[in-house]
Amino acid sequence: MPDIVIAAESPRQDAVIALVAALDRYLLDLYPADTCHLLDIDSLEAPDVRFFVARKDGLPAGCAALRVDPAGYGEVKRMFVDPAARGHRIGERLLARLEEQARAEGLTALLLESGIHQHEALALYRKAGFTDRGPYACYEENGVSVFMEKPLNIPVPHPVPETVA
Repeated sequence: MPDIVIAAESPRQDAVIALVAALDRYLLDLYPADTCHLLDIDSLEAPDVRFFVARKDGLPAGCAALRVDPAGYGEVKRMFVDPAARGHRIGERLLARLEEQARAEGLTALLLESGIHQHEALALYRKAGFTDRGPYACYEENGVSVFMEKPLNIPVPHPVPETVA
């Protein structure tokens, strides 16, 4: 089994920039440009974005970002696994890492926008507990987008009962 490590990293690395560019090409081959909501490298370095890289045997094999929205939810962005690295559950592991980060930050849900032609991605999201929903934030229905969410149901701490003396 290959060694796979997922960690928060800067997107401003040549191999990671190439991975993001491969994702751009993939999406723009599937969908009209005006329906692709792509965060560029500068946006991936914004204070409200957590960017993660999956490395297989030390080389970037996938990436994903969590955009923290002021409304209290996290948005899954830039989820991608290099086709040559697929079959090692990297997508599942990236998604789990985003969820872990969202829970640690107290976010109430994960939301995402994907596309109708990304059958494997949609299956991954559904397997992870995402369900379909309508558009959110600045998104609109466009005939090719699929909007999904996963409530995180972060438990509210219970107050400590008072003791009677």
